[in-house]
Amino acid sequence: MSEKTKQKEGLGEGGIFDARTLGVPKMTVLGVQHMFAMFGATILVPILTGLDVSTTLLFAGLGTFLFHILTKGKVPAFLGSSFAFLGGYAAIAPAGEKDLLPYACFGVACAGILYLVLAALIKVFGTARVMRFFPPIVTGPIIIAIGLNLSSTAINSCSDNWLVAVVAIALVVVCNIWGRGMIKIIPIIIGVVGSYVTAMIVGGVDYDTIKNAAWFGSPIHWKETVFSLIGNADASLLITAVVTIVPIALATMVEHIGDMSAISSTVGKNYIKDPGLHRTLLGDGLATTLASLFGGPANTTYGENTGVLNLTKVYDPRVIRIAAGLAVLLSFSPKVAAVISSMPTATVGGVSLVLYGMISAVGVRNVVETRTDFSKSRNVLLAALILVLSIGITYSAAGAIAFEIGSITIKLSGLAVGALTGIILNAILPEKDYRFDDDNPEHPGVDFGDSGKRLEKQKK
Repeated sequence: MSEKTKQKEGLGEGGIFDARTLGVPKMTVLGVQHMFAMFGATILVPILTGLDVSTTLLFAGLGTFLFHILTKGKVPAFLGSSFAFLGGYAAIAPAGEKDLLPYACFGVACAGILYLVLAALIKVFGTARVMRFFPPIVTGPIIIAIGLNLSSTAINSCSDNWLVAVVAIALVVVCNIWGRGMIKIIPIIIGVVGSYVTAMIVGGVDYDTIKNAAWFGSPIHWKETVFSLIGNADASLLITAVVTIVPIALATMVEHIGDMSAISSTVGKNYIKDPGLHRTLLGDGLATTLASLFGGPANTTYGENTGVLNLTKVYDPRVIRIAAGLAVLLSFSPKVAAVISSMPTATVGGVSLVLYGMISAVGVRNVVETRTDFSKSRNVLLAALILVLSIGITYSAAGAIAFEIGSITIKLSGLAVGALTGIILNAILPEKDYRFDDDNPEHPGVDFGDSGKRLEKQKK
């Protein structure tokens, strides 16, 4: 059978499996595998931010279904919690305050709408014309700053119990470097489980919450949604949330494009062309907005699941939809959420230390692999200003730049100032050298979902 015939039959290059020939039981097992691949990182975001775990699982599943509907069911992508917005949540609700989180969610919902704007622009003008405003010299340093801004939070959490934290760090590193098969795909969840068990042995887990939690319950808590702000919202805080968080989407949209390139490379189909980048952006953006309005974290296409695709060679999107359905079912069990929420602070700190470092590392990878020319003064200046403003303002005494417009006080986080400065200066300064080719997409962005190994898998 020729490769062309195999692709027509849904087998893909090299004769990969067609899920239709596997049967429902095996497809279900594959779906469970995809769910566990995304599980560790997805549930970590609500634990770090104070958002609800059950709500997160619900909208990870619903967001994935929405994405598949808008992309005509063609793209085998799972949408899980995005780590890129952690800095935004921390800026608005640094201690996970329940009364402040709806404001942060409103900012993230507006960031999701920015995806829709970019999708419309791409539909009208084409990908290359729009992407020239978001080159790696801008998005790379922004992503580096996101990780560095969060680093102190990870250290503070680890200091609660360094033994428990080091166990988490060691397991993630060992599984990622020396693991094989699924062990290599789910180092985060293995690190969490191993560290959790260690905490249980040394007496660092509170079981009361787990015992008292019901087995079944609603995953949506209306007082924690954006709708709870209607009629009693603080206008200054709403505007601050928007101007602080929306600029982060400039980096995550490029992340999305990189994810689509990676999935296209894994499967052997150009999803940037069909169903089209405008459709995938639309699905990702609407899923993020929907989740945020109901108190969930931002969504993003997940690298772990791309790794599972590469491992199993089963690319049928229906397997991903099975995983989404399982996530929705789990969201209706407060008992599951209680087990997750009882995770020790040091466990969260150990895993987040690795993840925050990876965020900065993939920002570096972004500028390196796109061959950004640092012999040009414009590029050095752009990177310097973005990094110093983003990090310097964050760790200054005030922690933000505040100014008043009438009776409204607006606070710009360091990340917002750095991002806006980089975008504006890049548009003004001469000698632009970045070109985005949507006919033969390279890896133009980065991802916060994998363990830094996806590019190596693509090249092999």
